[in-house]
Amino acid sequence: MSAEMVLTAFGGVGLFLYGMFRMSEGLQKAAGDRMRRILETLTVNRFASVAAGLVVTAVIQSSGATAVMCVSFVNAGLMGLEQAIAVIMGANIGTTITAQLVAFSLEKVALPAIALGMVMRLAGRRKVSKGFGDVLLGFGMLFLGMSIVGDALEPLRTYEPFLNLMLLGRKNPLIGILVGIIVTTLLQSSSAATGLAVTMASRGIVDLGMALPIILGSNIGTTSTALVSSVGTSLTARRTALAHFLFNTFGTIVFLPLLSPFERLAASTTTDMARQIANAHSIFNVTVTLLLLPVIPQFAALICRILKGDESIVERGPKYLDARLVSTPFMAVMQTKKEVIRMARLCIENLETAVAIFTGEKRDRRRFDDIEDVIDEIEEAISYYVAKVSQHDVSDSEAKTLTSVINICADLERIGDHSVSIVELADYSKEHELPFSEEGISELNEMISYVLEAVKGAVEALDTGDKVKATRIVAIDDRLDEMERELRAKHIRRLNQGICYPASGVVYLDMLSHLERIGDHAVNIAEQVIAA
Repeated sequence: MSAEMVLTAFGGVGLFLYGMFRMSEGLQKAAGDRMRRILETLTVNRFASVAAGLVVTAVIQSSGATAVMCVSFVNAGLMGLEQAIAVIMGANIGTTITAQLVAFSLEKVALPAIALGMVMRLAGRRKVSKGFGDVLLGFGMLFLGMSIVGDALEPLRTYEPFLNLMLLGRKNPLIGILVGIIVTTLLQSSSAATGLAVTMASRGIVDLGMALPIILGSNIGTTSTALVSSVGTSLTARRTALAHFLFNTFGTIVFLPLLSPFERLAASTTTDMARQIANAHSIFNVTVTLLLLPVIPQFAALICRILKGDESIVERGPKYLDARLVSTPFMAVMQTKKEVIRMARLCIENLETAVAIFTGEKRDRRRFDDIEDVIDEIEEAISYYVAKVSQHDVSDSEAKTLTSVINICADLERIGDHSVSIVELADYSKEHELPFSEEGISELNEMISYVLEAVKGAVEALDTGDKVKATRIVAIDDRLDEMERELRAKHIRRLNQGICYPASGVVYLDMLSHLERIGDHAVNIAEQVIAA
């Protein structure tokens, strides 16, 4: 086995992977953002979820990428664990399409496809035509790559160490499974590993019995992508990645003692060895999906028992803004008010988390980040919703309320931004180990309590329409301004006396500014309540 053969084979695999990437990218360009929307919208039940996973994976040519999408959707609260498991089942079926394509041995059309794809890529003016040009380019590269690999590996038919390894894998399937896991993990693509097996079978390098354990192993190896992507995500997202791993491992365990009848079944489907391997891959994934589809709730419960813990998911996007009520301003305004209160309560939670982190407490940073994203999403959604409602026949009072809503949302969003800035100050202080005097900490705690009282009071007044309480919050404004001036003066005196560390002083003054501005936004909200 020469170095030239190895390098040529790796080059062919690289061309295959690049072709698969271009094909996937072209299909996604041609389809726009539909693939992600399919996963978001077509997961209403387990059967629809399986279909969505199948369709998306057939397009993007990667069950690993679909699983990663599921992990990100679950992490964002857009998809539940049971939905994600069903999507992954469909993804495993969808990924078998690549092996079926390779089994057709379309090497002869590879170069014409590349030529036509390049013409469409260069001459096409629309995004869709350029996308389909990329699809043809990728299609051609995929088969050209497999052809190069097949030609390069021809000498393996008589290479004794390789034949001994294959024979060992046939006698001990665990070795073949291990080979499949390693190859797929390195290539980050079960499609590539299976495609290699199909190509080698078409050249007479391996037979069905040698290839089956490798196929089983490739189904476990492909889960590595989702497992890695789940690191640092939410508990439910980690459970999704574990479900992908256990689902594929379960299938391997079920089929392992049945390799002989499985081989006979695959052999009975066709006389073409390459097609037999592709069919075996499809049979494996369809069978495992059919076995586990009826017991998805129980499977999800098992995952939850393995990865124990409770985690509150932050519900993404607007909750109360019903598009059907846009033409009924009275109802739409009521729903908008509910959404504003929801946004306000999320702002309070993040503000409390931010000041707790600043004072050294341990808090859930992931939840903090998620809430900040949701606050931004709600503000954007409310602005759009108000604009749509305003296009209809609204009364003067409703128009006034909608205007007030926009102003309040802007203040709430700014409170959220200041909370993020406070956390950044906390991180900076911790990273640089900045010390604070006991007097400075005590003063900050006093102002924090005052600001939290102002924000909570303003939101309560907004929720209940209590103008008396709102008036009391407005009266706090002068006291907050005065407190900020006093604390600045005291801090400067400490600096002059050498009590405070200068770098800590910068953080301290920034913190005072953020707290004072948060108080101003609370007062603005209270003034909107009074003016209502």
